[in-house]
Amino acid sequence: MPQDHYPVLLALGLALALGVVMLMLSALMSRRMGGRVSLDTYESGEPLLDRSHKRISVLFFLIAIDFVVFDVEAAFLYPWALVIREGGWPLFWAMMVFVGLILVGFAYIWKKGGLDLRPERQKRSLRG
Repeated sequence: MPQDHYPVLLALGLALALGVVMLMLSALMSRRMGGRVSLDTYESGEPLLDRSHKRISVLFFLIAIDFVVFDVEAAFLYPWALVIREGGWPLFWAMMVFVGLILVGFAYIWKKGGLDLRPERQKRSLRG
C-alpha cells in the first residue's frame, strides 16, 4: 500500500526541489541595486503615470472575492450536469443541497450589504 504513494511523493519532492533551486539561482544571479529607484512604486515594471494616490473602496474587493467564490462553486455544476443521468436521484438531491447552501450564502451576503457599493454616508441616509 505505501508503494502506491511513491509517485505522489516523488512529484512533491521534485516540485519542492525545483522551487528551491529556482530561488537559489535567482538570489545568486540577480543584481543588487539600492537607492531611490529600487524603493519607488511601479506598475508592471513601468513607472507610475499618475502620482495621485487614488483610494479604492474595500467593498469593491469584497464583491470581487464574493464573485470568485460563487463562480468557483458554479463550476462544480458542469461536471454534475454531465453525470446526472448515471447518478440518478441521490446525485440530484445531493446537488440540490449544495445549491441550497450556495443560495443561503448568497442571501447572507445580500442581507449584510456585501453587494452594496454605495458609500457609508448614503447607506445611513437611506436607513433614516
